[in-house]
Amino acid sequence: MTTPTTPRTVLVTGGNRGIGYAIAAEFVAQGHRVAVTARSGKGPEGTLTVIADVTDSASIDAAFSEVENELGPVEVVVANAGITKDTLLLRMSEDDFTSVVDTNLTGSFRVVKRASKGMLKARFGRIVLISSVVGLYGSPGQVNYSASKSALVGFARSITRELGARGITANIVAPGFIETDMTAELPEEQQAEYKKSIPAGRYGSAAEVAKAVAWLASDDAAYISGAVIPVDGGLGMGH
Repeated sequence: MTTPTTPRTVLVTGGNRGIGYAIAAEFVAQGHRVAVTARSGKGPEGTLTVIADVTDSASIDAAFSEVENELGPVEVVVANAGITKDTLLLRMSEDDFTSVVDTNLTGSFRVVKRASKGMLKARFGRIVLISSVVGLYGSPGQVNYSASKSALVGFARSITRELGARGITANIVAPGFIETDMTAELPEEQQAEYKKSIPAGRYGSAAEVAKAVAWLASDDAAYISGAVIPVDGGLGMGH
């Protein structure tokens, strides 16, 4: 039987809806002290919600200080906050590109840099970056999003080489098509078309992504770092 994992202080960015909300709920269910950042709304019951914007370093710093005061130093950080601005390359404005990269990639950098200070002091840390199957598989109309999500792989692997000896791991979870408000808005025919390309023949649930994230943050995953864990029903095999 697996021993229960040590209770940790966990911060999930963008934890007020979708996958981030499910991740926060899973950590609460496992007995951790959980905070979420949100620009609006709030996280699941049992979480501390702090208002923060990942494109603003000062707001991230203030959010961390609030969490540290309430729950103690952040030991597990899940960089989940992200946006999309999908359009074909020739129609994509420079702002469409840079704003997605600033939130999804540079936003993760701001959050992880701030989290790493406490982790280095504690000689313990779990960094989980939420990427996407699109990061390595590609997708038309998502040059900005795909670039921002694939860059997280190099980011996590460099952190692993830099901080691995200090008890800190950095891993990537790459969800495929997940049942969220965003996918629910797609037309039926489009949903059926997408499902044909997924070997599992169905969309995943946000809870399935959350379980993978919580496992990477657990004591059982202490020797896993720089890994890309796909939760995609086989869609992106080998990518």
